[in-house]
Amino acid sequence: MTKKITIGTRGSALALKQADIVARALIEADPSISVAVQVIETHGDTNHAPIPLDTIGKGWFTKEIETALLHNKIDLAVHSLKDMADEMPEGLTIGAYLPREDARDVLVTKKGEPLDELRLGAVVGTDSARRQVQMLALRPDVRMQSLRGNVPTRLEKLASENYDAIILASAGLKRLGLEKRITRYFEPHEMTPAPGQGTLAVQSRENDARLRDVLARINDPDSAQAARIERSFSLVTGGGCKAPTGAYAYREGDECCFVVMIVTESGRILRDTIRVPWRESENLGEVIAGKLLSA
Repeated sequence: MTKKITIGTRGSALALKQADIVARALIEADPSISVAVQVIETHGDTNHAPIPLDTIGKGWFTKEIETALLHNKIDLAVHSLKDMADEMPEGLTIGAYLPREDARDVLVTKKGEPLDELRLGAVVGTDSARRQVQMLALRPDVRMQSLRGNVPTRLEKLASENYDAIILASAGLKRLGLEKRITRYFEPHEMTPAPGQGTLAVQSRENDARLRDVLARINDPDSAQAARIERSFSLVTGGGCKAPTGAYAYREGDECCFVVMIVTESGRILRDTIRVPWRESENLGEVIAGKLLSA
């Protein structure tokens, strides 16, 4: 008998693409599954107040979807992990992390010029305080300007408004087939990504035994471990709501490489890169967060 699964997601082109990636993985794991997608509008989709998104808490883009999941209106929710709050509503869990897309931030310029050829005082668009402070460390002369909207909207604003360049996540552009627009990839040591950036999280009800097995089959263990490391770092530092925070963990052979960044109250960037055996990296996020906070 065909098992029908309803996935809840936001309605942007990127969110729908991400839901499709998950749907294909589920069907590949179990061909008897059929998938329906239900679009759910979130507070972050409707509220366009000029408030930096990474200062307001991350529930703006997930709460309504999580409520639908808790009330059995959908079976699974697909989120960009970086949009999820560090603490989850009771009764929900992340059942699977998909293989990670490129986690780096990227620059897209209006005329296709590289970063070092942007004019003096160029206007760079982003609504992320994390990106703003790191961009100013690379080019102190540029003027940062707020930029809201989904990926196509931001690209349209770059073309039609007073922006010389914008900063986006590589993952979103690549998933939408727009990677040719990228003029610079920022390496993690110069612009550390947001915790969870590039990772798709599949959220389910903790008591839904029906889906537990198929979710385990699409889960990527390395992505899952990196996510736990980064989110625990963010939780301890209070990242997202209180201060610009970056965290990027990845596996390199048998090692875990963990790049972290926080900004002090005085505006100074504290950054560190740590390498430990992958099998010993489970609690790395909490340990490094404690060390950075004490510094």
